[in-house]
Amino acid sequence: MEPLVRDISDTARWVAIFRAEESERPDAIFQDPFARKLAGERGEQIANAIEFSRNNSWTFVARTYLFDEIILQHVAAKYDMVINIASGLDTRPYRLPFPSQLKWVEIDLPAMVEYKTSILENEKPHCQLRRIGLDLSNRKERMRLFKELAGECEKALVITEGLMIYLTDYEVAELALDLSDEETFRRWAFDMVSPGLLVLAQKEMGSVLKEGNTLFQFAPAEGEGFFERYGWKPLESKSCLKAAALLGRLSNNQDLKEFSQLPEPSGPKGAFPWSGVCLFENIFNEH
Repeated sequence: MEPLVRDISDTARWVAIFRAEESERPDAIFQDPFARKLAGERGEQIANAIEFSRNNSWTFVARTYLFDEIILQHVAAKYDMVINIASGLDTRPYRLPFPSQLKWVEIDLPAMVEYKTSILENEKPHCQLRRIGLDLSNRKERMRLFKELAGECEKALVITEGLMIYLTDYEVAELALDLSDEETFRRWAFDMVSPGLLVLAQKEMGSVLKEGNTLFQFAPAEGEGFFERYGWKPLESKSCLKAAALLGRLSNNQDLKEFSQLPEPSGPKGAFPWSGVCLFENIFNEH
């Protein structure tokens, strides 16, 4: 029997189910009409089998909302390119009100790009969408691509949603350096977890993911400070739990509602179970 989660691409199918379920609510926070079809039967199978993520699906809803807000703010501020690294089954070019001149670049494994393109081939994006099939672990090729993209924009926002936790510290450091080398890559947004939440996630979901050689790994002890030596200055970090509380997605869990009211530690979160979306600025642009 093949594992439930075969590889990292299956995690995109898994998360897409939670976007689909949110979209189908009468009080939906966002609309992703393509999510269920993209997730397919396998996505639903994974989502239903991993009880911990099913019980905490609010995390993915809040994360999607927080990324939407950051992206829309930067597009309104005249950023002319958004580079979506490990874009998975994201459909923002189709579901968000982007200006037609915005350049949206998606990068993911070739098989994922082909699958997504086949599902959405008859849909029309709101902006200039370009998909690139590339194994991002090939550092030489990704640096070549980053250089090419940097020459095609004046101000780019890089987003990395749902990837960082699967990388090692070394892999994250290399990626951060490669991105900060490009002057026009002004801002970078990604989601991150605390060491405390990493331990919990590994305990609750690690065995399922390990079968597909997909491991939860990245949760730096120094928190956002990890990135400063690699060219990125933290600007803001927003908690998924607090966002979910404000959005009314914790109504069925009184314990979580009460926990969401507690003050978060300032600085690194350590053992405090925290996940959030973080926004950074390229230090290159300070000089």
